[in-house]
Amino acid sequence: MHLHILGICGTFMGSLALLAREMGITVSGSDADVYPPMSTQLEQAGIVLCEGYAAQNLSPRPDLVVIGNALSRGNPEVEAVLNLGLMYCSGPAWLAERVLPGRRVIAVAGTHGKTTTASMTAWLLESAGLAPGFLIGGVPRNFGVSARLGAPDAPFVVEADEYDTAFFDKRAKFVHYRPHIAILGNLEFDHADIYDDLAAIERQFHHLVRTVPGSGRLLVGDDAPALERVLERGCWTPLERFGVQPTSAWQLALERQDASRFRVIHQEGERPGRGDEDAVVDWSLTGAYNAHNALAALAAAHACGVDLARGAAALARFETPRRRQELRGEVAGIQVVDDFAHHPTAIAATLEGLRAATARGRLLAVIEPRSNTMRLGSLRDRLAESVAAADAAFWFQPPDLDWSLSPLVAASPVPARLFADLEDLVAALVREARPLDRIVVMSNGGFGGIHDKLITALEVAHG
Repeated sequence: MHLHILGICGTFMGSLALLAREMGITVSGSDADVYPPMSTQLEQAGIVLCEGYAAQNLSPRPDLVVIGNALSRGNPEVEAVLNLGLMYCSGPAWLAERVLPGRRVIAVAGTHGKTTTASMTAWLLESAGLAPGFLIGGVPRNFGVSARLGAPDAPFVVEADEYDTAFFDKRAKFVHYRPHIAILGNLEFDHADIYDDLAAIERQFHHLVRTVPGSGRLLVGDDAPALERVLERGCWTPLERFGVQPTSAWQLALERQDASRFRVIHQEGERPGRGDEDAVVDWSLTGAYNAHNALAALAAAHACGVDLARGAAALARFETPRRRQELRGEVAGIQVVDDFAHHPTAIAATLEGLRAATARGRLLAVIEPRSNTMRLGSLRDRLAESVAAADAAFWFQPPDLDWSLSPLVAASPVPARLFADLEDLVAALVREARPLDRIVVMSNGGFGGIHDKLITALEVAHG
């Protein structure tokens, strides 16, 4: 069989390509925006990539075309698929039909933390010898790939996105997965390009809740009012909450301010202060939000039979996924950190976590507002305050951003500068940085290769 994927370098579609390849399927694909780590994964898997969209990419004629949700009518390759009468489907539909049947699916949903939580969950199952399958919107460094089939009878962990499925299927992706265990970590307004308001997203989350069987499990963050509204619409599945509330089944208590050590308490039923199990996680990560993600992963793994103490020990060997607080290089004591944060809440959480772990030196934030929500300016009123934990902020104005970043730079709670030229931005960072500083670069795209350019420039400057 020959499968051709449109939008193959997207995190979801690229992962899908890896699964298909592992199943022995011939895979090719097209994309207009090719950059690591996904492009590297695909090349290593021997998957043929066509850069740009064109009708000739469909020759030889594939048996099935999987169309990513970033593509729409008017795209030349989409139009060719329709005109040639080729069989086509969406990525989530292909996954649901070809990979998930018969598997115990763990779906990880929420506005923030899906990639990290899904990676942790897969790692906990792997450490327990369960050989899980997974599809994650990033590259977990404990595995080196973003997707694999795993053992046929093992759980399958999927990062469950609320974004729409395809131009011909406007439902959220996650309604296709029919999970046995669903993690609902948090919920805020996002994806302003397809949802009018938070209520519209809450409706989609309830569609997911409706698909979880009564024999399954819902694991819900205890600090999200929007999720409580979702549950008020109806819940037919055993529910466990996780967070810091004393009545939650899964609780964490920080033993270090930077969350590099915390205690997990699991209590059966609502018995505040009487933990049935507890364990300590001592790991290399920082930030309370990462501890919150770990709590969800431990709860999901526990539902699959993984002992809490064993899971807590495994987290000490967990490595963050690529582009999640990933140290890209260090020059003369100056660290360059890559992070995917693309929402004001995520930016603030990342910086607060790094701030708590930065005993010496400064924290310099470099931000490219690139997501569709950011481009629409829906959350721009919250952006200025999101960098409060940094010592300075360097904002980049993408050429196709329709609104100016100047007002948020002017309103910044920390010294801030605005750049429209990438080379100027790199030069300014090199002049500003000094030993012990951390430069954290935040974007959900390639950002023009700024990480490598910055590291090279620092090497030249510091000889």
